[in-house]
Amino acid sequence: MSNSLANQGSISYDPGEREAILKEVEARFAPEDSVLRDCVARMDHPGGQISPSQGKLFQVLAITCGARKILEIGAMAGYSGVWLARALPADGKLISLEIDPHYAKLARATLAAAGLSERAEVRVGAALDLLPGLVSEAPFDMIFLDADKINNTRYLEWALTLSRPGALIIADNIVRHGRTYQNPQPDASSAGAAEYTRAILEHPRLLSAALLSDDVYNGIDGFSISVVR
Repeated sequence: MSNSLANQGSISYDPGEREAILKEVEARFAPEDSVLRDCVARMDHPGGQISPSQGKLFQVLAITCGARKILEIGAMAGYSGVWLARALPADGKLISLEIDPHYAKLARATLAAAGLSERAEVRVGAALDLLPGLVSEAPFDMIFLDADKINNTRYLEWALTLSRPGALIIADNIVRHGRTYQNPQPDASSAGAAEYTRAILEHPRLLSAALLSDDVYNGIDGFSISVVR
């Protein structure tokens, strides 16, 4: 156990100890290698990526559902893409859609540094423009939604079109520090997350659960996991 937690009795949850606990869990269950650390260092605004614990969980889920094809909407600098692509078999495929050419370039560099270029591809453009072209490459076994939240329900419609029964659809940032649950929501992204939440809970083809995510960058947020029936 690290010095920050050693020899403590009952652990209270002040911010410093909370951070120490989170880092301890990540160090044990989801250690970052140099590729992931370098990816974060290259980001214009570090903190927008998923946490290491989320990345490891997504790997476990991908392997559990036998994923051979994964679709990611919102690549950013490739951090989540590395976690996802590492869950794929050698002949598997990750397709990441990224609207920002700068981040697409960073994502490609990150995936190349991880030795994943042969099984991971980054396509540049607005997701709603690129998604129709993926019909011929469907079905996907896992779909990760981590782009703008305003269009999340539209991304969900495409995710259902492009997936198979048993596929997983994961959406990040659905809690947004609780703003999603305010009435009315204080901003368009929170409103989009609220609409997405209603959609997955009401959809007859989806069985959904949600988990809180708590990290030193983003504070309390959450993500949903839906299985397609």
